[in-house]
Amino acid sequence: MSEPRKVLIVDDEPNILTALEFLFKRSGYEVRLARDGGEALREADAWRPDVMLLDIMMPVKNGYEVCQTVRERPELAGVRIVMLSAKGSEAEINKGLSLGADRYVTKPFSTQELLATIDRLFEPGDAGKP
Repeated sequence: MSEPRKVLIVDDEPNILTALEFLFKRSGYEVRLARDGGEALREADAWRPDVMLLDIMMPVKNGYEVCQTVRERPELAGVRIVMLSAKGSEAEINKGLSLGADRYVTKPFSTQELLATIDRLFEPGDAGKP
């Protein structure tokens, strides 16, 4: 049996953290949480998640800064990044994708659609498709 995929959920909203932690653990993922951008980078360096769910509007470092920093670190090149934000304008989405996010999901979101989006990131030939 293979190791469970590791997901780092980064959001400063406790209700979102709790709901997503429950969803991903129930779906067989190993989960860690971060409540701001600084904590997200420390967890990413130490734990090397397979995927990072990344809010944009957070204290310390925003999601765009975290995404850009992760993409600049060769040792984190394999981390898939899914931006998860209430900022849903075309400009915001394009900014997230241009900084290296693999996907951009706007809040509010369907938890089942989010889970399906994450699962698709690991299908052969899918990484990097919008």
